[in-house]
Amino acid sequence: MNKNPFSDELYKKRTYRQDEDFRGEYFRDQTKIVHSQPFRRLKSKTQVFAAPDNDHICTRIEHVLHVATIAVSICKGLKQSGNWQLDEELAYAIGLAHDLGHAPFGHEGERALSLKIAPDKFMHELNGYRVVEHLTCYGKGLNLTYAVKDGIICHCGEDFNNNALKPADTPNDLENIKDRKHLPSTYEGCIVRLSDKIAYLGRDIEDAVRTKIITYSDVPSSIKKALGENNGEIINTLVLDLTHNSADKDYLGFSQDMFEIMGEIKNFNYKHIYNHHSIAKQKEILTDALGKLFDYYTELFEKYSFSQDYIKEQKQTARNFGHYVNSMQHIYKDKADAKTLITDYIAGMTDFYAQEAFKEALGLYINFNF
Repeated sequence: MNKNPFSDELYKKRTYRQDEDFRGEYFRDQTKIVHSQPFRRLKSKTQVFAAPDNDHICTRIEHVLHVATIAVSICKGLKQSGNWQLDEELAYAIGLAHDLGHAPFGHEGERALSLKIAPDKFMHELNGYRVVEHLTCYGKGLNLTYAVKDGIICHCGEDFNNNALKPADTPNDLENIKDRKHLPSTYEGCIVRLSDKIAYLGRDIEDAVRTKIITYSDVPSSIKKALGENNGEIINTLVLDLTHNSADKDYLGFSQDMFEIMGEIKNFNYKHIYNHHSIAKQKEILTDALGKLFDYYTELFEKYSFSQDYIKEQKQTARNFGHYVNSMQHIYKDKADAKTLITDYIAGMTDFYAQEAFKEALGLYINFNF
């Protein structure tokens, strides 16, 4: 029977000791996550389409719920084969938390911050670990289990060249992960990594159709024939294929035909959605605006540092930043540079809060309609 390679003691270890109770460790992590401010802010962070005025476009909070439920479905399917020992509550917890490190405006915010903090590239997976371990609750963190934090920092789902996924050979040293080269330490973490792909490939097409960037007739017939006509059918097809193909193996993987089709849909999405001229223009505008906002806060910090003098500023944006600086100075003072502080602050913003900051601090109003 396939089961995780390392000890239960390691997986359930927390930074600070906490007595167990009737909920179990991973369900307890779920409650910590859903009650946290970073999770709450996901409802106002968007996926591909920044700050849409359409209530039916996927938000980041929707996406993590999709990933969590897909991951649990895969766990249930594999367990029914009799060859797998998996914990649905662990998979669900990782799914809920995997995107807590995203900046506003998704990958465009990530790109903009990377330009400002080079050579230290901003990566939302690494930032997600930083959020749950070092920033949330005024620096106390959420005190999650090792297994959940490991799943967060190693969740990157862009490895379309690997169709045989299994846990790392040695436990990850989470504090010292600096890139996307690390595999999760659990099968549940690997399942979330695959669920991330399953969740967004079809949904991004659905959203692109809703915003009239493409029509369903643009989607190649080979993709529709293999996967289905809508996002629900695509998810169902991929989940069933993965569970069936992995049932008698010691790794997670799709059938070869399905894996190739996933490559096709990924290439289609990049060509017709992610690199669409309207999205490309939006990327350019957002990168510029977030860069200017970074410079604005840099000037403020150089002016006031950790003093209480931000209150002198007329703009609420400046005073809010000052409140963050002073409420978190025990985290940053003598421990981090201004770039780290400002990166953390901007990365925590929702799309809508960032828009308000653009307007008040920079006099920029950005029209996100397509």
